[in-house]
Amino acid sequence: MRNFFTLLGLFLLFTVSQAFAQNKNGRISGVVKDAYGKSVESATVSLLRAKDSSLAKVAVSNKNGEFDFDRLVIGKYRVTVSAVGFAKASSELLEISENNNALQLTDFQLAQSGKSLGEVTVTAKRPMVENKIDKMVVNVEAFITNSGGTALDVLEKSPGITVDRDGNVSLKGKQGVIILIDGKQTFLAGQDLANFLRNMPSNQLDQIEIMTQPSAKFDASGNSGVINIKTKKNKLAGFNGSINLTYLQAVFPKSPNSININYRKNKINLFSSYSYSYWQGFSDLNILRKFRDKTTEDVLAVFDQLSKNRFKSNNHNLRLGIDYSLNKKTTIGFVVNGTYNPRKFS
Repeated sequence: MRNFFTLLGLFLLFTVSQAFAQNKNGRISGVVKDAYGKSVESATVSLLRAKDSSLAKVAVSNKNGEFDFDRLVIGKYRVTVSAVGFAKASSELLEISENNNALQLTDFQLAQSGKSLGEVTVTAKRPMVENKIDKMVVNVEAFITNSGGTALDVLEKSPGITVDRDGNVSLKGKQGVIILIDGKQTFLAGQDLANFLRNMPSNQLDQIEIMTQPSAKFDASGNSGVINIKTKKNKLAGFNGSINLTYLQAVFPKSPNSININYRKNKINLFSSYSYSYWQGFSDLNILRKFRDKTTEDVLAVFDQLSKNRFKSNNHNLRLGIDYSLNKKTTIGFVVNGTYNPRKFS
C-alpha cells in the first residue's frame, strides 16, 4: 500500500510538472525587412494578446532583422512592428495551440513613411525600447499597458527576460542574473527578490537597463547578465509628492497603491515612498485518470481529483533615502529599503 501511494505521488508530481511545462511552450518568430528586402535592425516588435490588445512581450530585431518570442501560453495573439522612418505593420490573428505551438511568420515588409511637410509641430516622446551599444533600455512609461502593474510584470514583458511561475528571473535563458536598483545591488535572491519586485509598483519605475554583457565595473558574478531598475526621481524644488490608488477586479480583487514624498533644496534631496498592495489568487488542479484492461479496454477504475488552493497577500514596501549632488555629474546617496510580505493559504 505504501508503494502504491508513493507511485501515485510521483505520478501526480509528474502530471503537474508536465502541465506547467506545456503551459508555456509556444513560440513565434519572424524577420523584419524593408521594401527592398534589406534587414531592418533594432525594430520594436510587440506581441499583443488578441482578446484585449494588452502587451504580452516586447522584442527587438537583431542585425539580420530576426525576432523571437518563446515560452508563450496557448492563446491568440497579434504582432506589431515599428521602426524609425517606417510605417507601422501588423500581422494577422495568430493562434498558439497544443497541436501548433511554433509559428514562423511571413517576413514583415516595412514601407517608408513619407509625409509632406507643412506646418510642423515637434514633440518629444521616448521610444518603448532603445538599443544602445552596451545595453538595451526599456522606457517603462512608453509601455502600452503598465498601469496597476508591478516591477515583476514589467520585467516579464521586457526583451530577453523570462519570469517563471515562482518569480525567478532569467536573461536569455541564463539564471543568476544580478538585479540592481538605481545601480545598487539588492542582495536578495529567490523568493525574497520575487516578493520585493512584486511589491514595487510599476508607476515608480523610469527605465530598465538590460545588459547581457556587463562592463568590468560590475561584479564578476554577473556574467549571466545585469538588470538595472531605475526609479523615478523628482527634480522639482521644494516639498512635493504623489498618491496612486488602483483597484483591479478579475476572479479576485487586486489593489496596488503607493505614496511618494520628496523634498529638494539646493544640493540635498530627501525622498521616501511607501507602497501597499493587496491581492488574492487561486490555483485549481483537475486530474482525471482512467485505468483500463489491457485486453478489453474496459474501464477498471477511475481516479478523479479536484484540488482548489486559495491565497491572500498583504504587501508593504518602504523606501527612504537622501542624495547629495557634488557636481552636475556626481551624486552620492544613501537608501534604505524594507519589505513585509505576509501570506495566507487555504
